[in-house]
Amino acid sequence: MKIKAAVLEKMGAATPYEKSKPLAVQAVELDSPGNGEVLVKVAAAGLCHSDLSVIDGNRPRPTPMVLGHEAAGVVQELGPGVEDLSVGDHVVMVFVPSCGHCLPCSEGRPALCEPGAVANGAGTLLSGARRLHRNGGDVHHHLGVSAFAEYATVSRRSLVKIDRELPLDEAALFGCAVLTGVGAVINTARVPAGSSVAVLGLGGVGLSSLLGAVAVGARRVVAVDLSDNKLGLARQLGATDTFNAGGANAVEEIRAATGGGVEFAFEMAGSVRAMDLAYKITRRGGTTVTAGLPPPTHTFALPQVNLVAEERTVKGSYIGTCVPNRDLPRYIELYRRGKLPVDRLMSSRLKLDEINIGFDRLHEGKAVRQVVVF
Repeated sequence: MKIKAAVLEKMGAATPYEKSKPLAVQAVELDSPGNGEVLVKVAAAGLCHSDLSVIDGNRPRPTPMVLGHEAAGVVQELGPGVEDLSVGDHVVMVFVPSCGHCLPCSEGRPALCEPGAVANGAGTLLSGARRLHRNGGDVHHHLGVSAFAEYATVSRRSLVKIDRELPLDEAALFGCAVLTGVGAVINTARVPAGSSVAVLGLGGVGLSSLLGAVAVGARRVVAVDLSDNKLGLARQLGATDTFNAGGANAVEEIRAATGGGVEFAFEMAGSVRAMDLAYKITRRGGTTVTAGLPPPTHTFALPQVNLVAEERTVKGSYIGTCVPNRDLPRYIELYRRGKLPVDRLMSSRLKLDEINIGFDRLHEGKAVRQVVVF
């Protein structure tokens, strides 16, 4: 079938994207679902820094590629072997398909699925197939989803069925921002009630972490960012303290305000500078978690003696160490009960034709979560 999709022709376009137009909205061919695959009509797709990092070349991927990995939609057609979904079901897409058989999957860690990682790096679905084509050639999939399009053919292993009552534009945010941010707090760090927490980088993922910290009962929630507007929003969402990371004495001020540092610091900005700040404001015996994705060549140095003598922990978190089929419904239920006001993260709704403008806003730090609605 012919669909309209936003295709990235090559990485590294100059900003502003409104002028350079790295994403070209054009017609492509989409195959029907193969074995174990599902055709989904995309209802909404969020703009995330993981998409932006492909556009600017910081996370190299094969091109041409249809971007978009945080999305929700409605099942249209089932491929052979898919028996646990029905046409009309509402689903959230997850950006790492889990095979269910590799060692990480067998250990209950589907976010680290090895075949899923290989497929994502190659720009294919979990099966190794490419279902997108143009002018006789293949177009690559982004993280097994490619949701900046009217329809998507994806692996059944990339989908979580949800209740039809949840608006699909809100549901889209759960596929990346919420799973990653809330999961980092609940699953990766296992933050206990009464703890002190800092979140550095207040995009969709960072603010989701902040919501997660509030939900688990952290007594102190420190928000750190370069944007005073985002710090104001963090206050509204439950932050007890806010600090601008651009201040010359930010580390000293945060450590003084928290009595020597926080027990848990979450770096969500995707920069070594933010990671360094996060580590420095973590107290003795504390844990520093990062879910940010800086360019692969960037490295983080730390004093090893400090790591040992202070019994410090540094952890990575991918998709919030989540088991999507378990965690996504739980987070949706918390949202319904008013414990995770995820809808407050939505900056604006866009048309697909406005997508380059949307990425300009994201690049400039002027938006938390923008959603393309179809």
